Amino acid sequence: MARSILEHNLDSIQPDGTLLPAPDEQPRSDEPGHAAFALGEYFRATGETSLKGHDLVDLTARCLTAQIFTEPAAENGLAYAALGLLCYGPSKERNPVWERLVPETQLRIDKALLQRTDYDNHWQAFNIAKAVARFSLGLSKKDETSRLIERMVDRINRTSSAGFFDDSTKGFGGNFNLYGLMTFVFTRSALQLHANAGVRERKLPTLRTYGEKYIRMMPDLVREDGLGWAFGRAAGAYGQMHCVSLILQGMRDGWIADDQKAKYFDLMRRLFVFFYQTYLDQEHGFLDLRDAERTAYGHHTTRMANFDAARYLCQWARLAKSIPPATGGGSVKPEPPRAVGRFVIFDKSNRKEQGLFLYRDPASGLHAQIPLISSGTTLTSDSLPFPHCPGVFDWPNNVYLPVMLPELTFSVGGVEQVTLPAFYGKNCVTGLGLRNSFYFRYEQPELISKQEEILKGLGSAKVQWNFSGANIGCEFAYTVRQPVTLTHFRLTLVIAAPHSKYHVPGALALGPEGHRCSVAKDDFQATWKETEVVTADPTYRTNYGKVHYLQHLVRDHPLNMRPGQTYHLAVNFHPDLAHTEG
Repeated sequence: MARSILEHNLDSIQPDGTLLPAPDEQPRSDEPGHAAFALGEYFRATGETSLKGHDLVDLTARCLTAQIFTEPAAENGLAYAALGLLCYGPSKERNPVWERLVPETQLRIDKALLQRTDYDNHWQAFNIAKAVARFSLGLSKKDETSRLIERMVDRINRTSSAGFFDDSTKGFGGNFNLYGLMTFVFTRSALQLHANAGVRERKLPTLRTYGEKYIRMMPDLVREDGLGWAFGRAAGAYGQMHCVSLILQGMRDGWIADDQKAKYFDLMRRLFVFFYQTYLDQEHGFLDLRDAERTAYGHHTTRMANFDAARYLCQWARLAKSIPPATGGGSVKPEPPRAVGRFVIFDKSNRKEQGLFLYRDPASGLHAQIPLISSGTTLTSDSLPFPHCPGVFDWPNNVYLPVMLPELTFSVGGVEQVTLPAFYGKNCVTGLGLRNSFYFRYEQPELISKQEEILKGLGSAKVQWNFSGANIGCEFAYTVRQPVTLTHFRLTLVIAAPHSKYHVPGALALGPEGHRCSVAKDDFQATWKETEVVTADPTYRTNYGKVHYLQHLVRDHPLNMRPGQTYHLAVNFHPDLAHTEG
């Protein structure tokens, strides 16, 4: 598969080492680095230096040169390119790519690997990779790898009480997304290339302390049809690839106990099949991220994703060989899925509580992820706290809509403030209700705006989600502390379909009766607007298929809200669950 993907993308590498973008896309400054790392991993996995008539050593040198001379410098691309160079061997004297570089480029690499900016987010992993490459290639006698890993870990401990990776750099904090998982996968890949195996062995226990937290989430995170990480920015194809990589690395490093290996092999198989059938054009053999029906994270290009997929496939092939067959537990039957209602705490402090509620009903196959996290610098629907369940409860990618959540706009001192019951909670509680149902509830002592700014003294909100089999109910209770005017209210339902061609047979989908939504209580006296048909609008696409309809519950005339009075909204869903054809 990696060979096929590379064969379809090597022609995009221009003579100067830059990449020709896919149709209707713009190139990224770090793409040459991603390509160089993919070619390096292919060499590590196969030992081959040519493919489809292309000289891979020459192409790697061209990509590396293009990345090094990119202005302004793209540190992420430089980190990928440096590891790609290291894949051909840690000794400069015997590294065929290094020998192809002109002295000016060699000198520039030396200087570029030395320069680094201190980061609080996932870019710190790129600093670690640069330090690994600089020392391993003999460009420095001082190894900064350990210090940089300890600095990253120290910041994790400062921003998350539970030891998860917060990708926020400013503002409210708590942007716990897929980049946290990617950080550990990338750092572990860099350590594997370190010339000093002793450093790797010393730092692995540190990485294990935090990486294991993500591994333990996987059994409750991965859906029966193989869907992996499905919330926050950059999910989709990467939500599958990072999860497979982390599990394989955990297997190789002995982070997964023997009695758990059968379960994780099954998880990995499902994750891979979902990735293979949802994102790979099997007729031609390349990764397909965008078409008329679906899209991807706005910053991810098709070229970058293809080279990343090829790199991961090479790593998976190598990792699979390093896992002894006896540990596979192939004869052990995976345990049957059980009903789950679990809240994974990401951060719990006096200021805020954040985490991820995971719900699974094995009888119906409904499996939802509710993230209570910051959205970072750009607000989109990806990170809002509603049941993320592609095929059933969908959301448009790269676009903001108040999906399954009330958006209240208040007029405060002549200034309009748009609030959402999102981003943070206090007193987060989950538990069992009647008849084996689950609930997840949290409070917001102070309302918070779409810009993630606390609006002190305005009011408070309480939220409760109830799950019973395939039935989901949500209740919102608002109280204001001063006479205030609600100028606008809306809540949106999104109806989408899995991709008509790229989907796993039997994947979850909505039947003809849809969400079967009913409003049990509405003190805001909102009304359903005419269903908005967006089938032809390319703005409304998901990672997995096309959005066809938007349904808006709206109050568009003022409501004077009184202090001390509680305003309720209760909405119930009994989705008509179906499954895609083969």
